[in-house]
Amino acid sequence: MTRIGVVTFPGTLDDQDASRAVRLAGAEPVQLWHKDRDLHDVDGVVLAGGFSYGDYLRCGAIARFAPVMDSIIEGAYKGLPILGICNGFQILCEAQLLPGALIRNNHQKFICRDQKLRVETTDTAWTKLFTVGQEITVPLKNGEGCFVAEEELVNRLEGEGQVVFRYVDFNPNGSLRDIAGISNAAGNVVGLMPHPEHAVEKGFGPIAGDEPHGGVDGLQIFASAVASIMG
Repeated sequence: MTRIGVVTFPGTLDDQDASRAVRLAGAEPVQLWHKDRDLHDVDGVVLAGGFSYGDYLRCGAIARFAPVMDSIIEGAYKGLPILGICNGFQILCEAQLLPGALIRNNHQKFICRDQKLRVETTDTAWTKLFTVGQEITVPLKNGEGCFVAEEELVNRLEGEGQVVFRYVDFNPNGSLRDIAGISNAAGNVVGLMPHPEHAVEKGFGPIAGDEPHGGVDGLQIFASAVASIMG
């Protein structure tokens, strides 16, 4: 069975939710502790959302130096599928596995809402099962979710197909060009600010489209990774 590790840092809130999402996608979740360099032979990694120690300095700036990150960085360069959600996205940027940075929301407030996204590319390990232009709805909750980068870098991300998700109808945090998620050039590392792990079970996710009991749009992100790993 495909094994996907879920990393826990002090302050991580959504590791159990991410583990449940991995399980529902048909893989075995493996708990990874931030002090442990051993990835336990996992086939992919999720950096879950919430917070991490040292966020008072800058989100992800200290967690980026956790022992587990040495192994994750090494794995990333070898093609290991890695997903960073919210704080996990911030950590990936701090580790320079993804370009750009996440700063305080432009309205200076924490925001929590169901958020519509558009899938901009299926050429990543985490979007393989979507179609380009598909719109999904997943929860979003952040205070420092504004994606920023130099214009030249943003142009390159756009031109090389590294913008993975884009906010639709409403930009909740002021991210440049409505960017909600990006990938590295190889497509195995993806970071996004919204929380797909909260939209994986009917009756517990956001009401999306014609689904009366709650959307499950987020599950397809995790299922994409399983499909990518299995080939």
